Amino acid sequence: MEGLRPDALEEVIHGRIRLGVMAYLSQQSSASFAELAKALETTNGNLSIHLKKLEAAGYVGIDKQFVDSKPLTTVRMTPEGRGAWQRYLDALAILFQNAGPKR
Repeated sequence: MEGLRPDALEEVIHGRIRLGVMAYLSQQSSASFAELAKALETTNGNLSIHLKKLEAAGYVGIDKQFVDSKPLTTVRMTPEGRGAWQRYLDALAILFQNAGPKR
């Protein structure tokens, strides 16, 4: 496919849950862990694993605090994550632009 390198789709983002996290956070300044789990219809354990991968890549920041004596975990996309997200979307645009039968 012309214009698309095989490694252009960032593997860290491309997984279903991680893709959902990045898409969700691209529209929000931050989100609580519970909000993400509900929106993505996933378990806490599954979300936790995927957030760790995104955090290790530098794409999200995770903040933990206590509010009314209850733990509150919030997640935000980092500037590096925003750049990676834009590159991912650009790669998808190239992929879809070149998809389909030749005219």
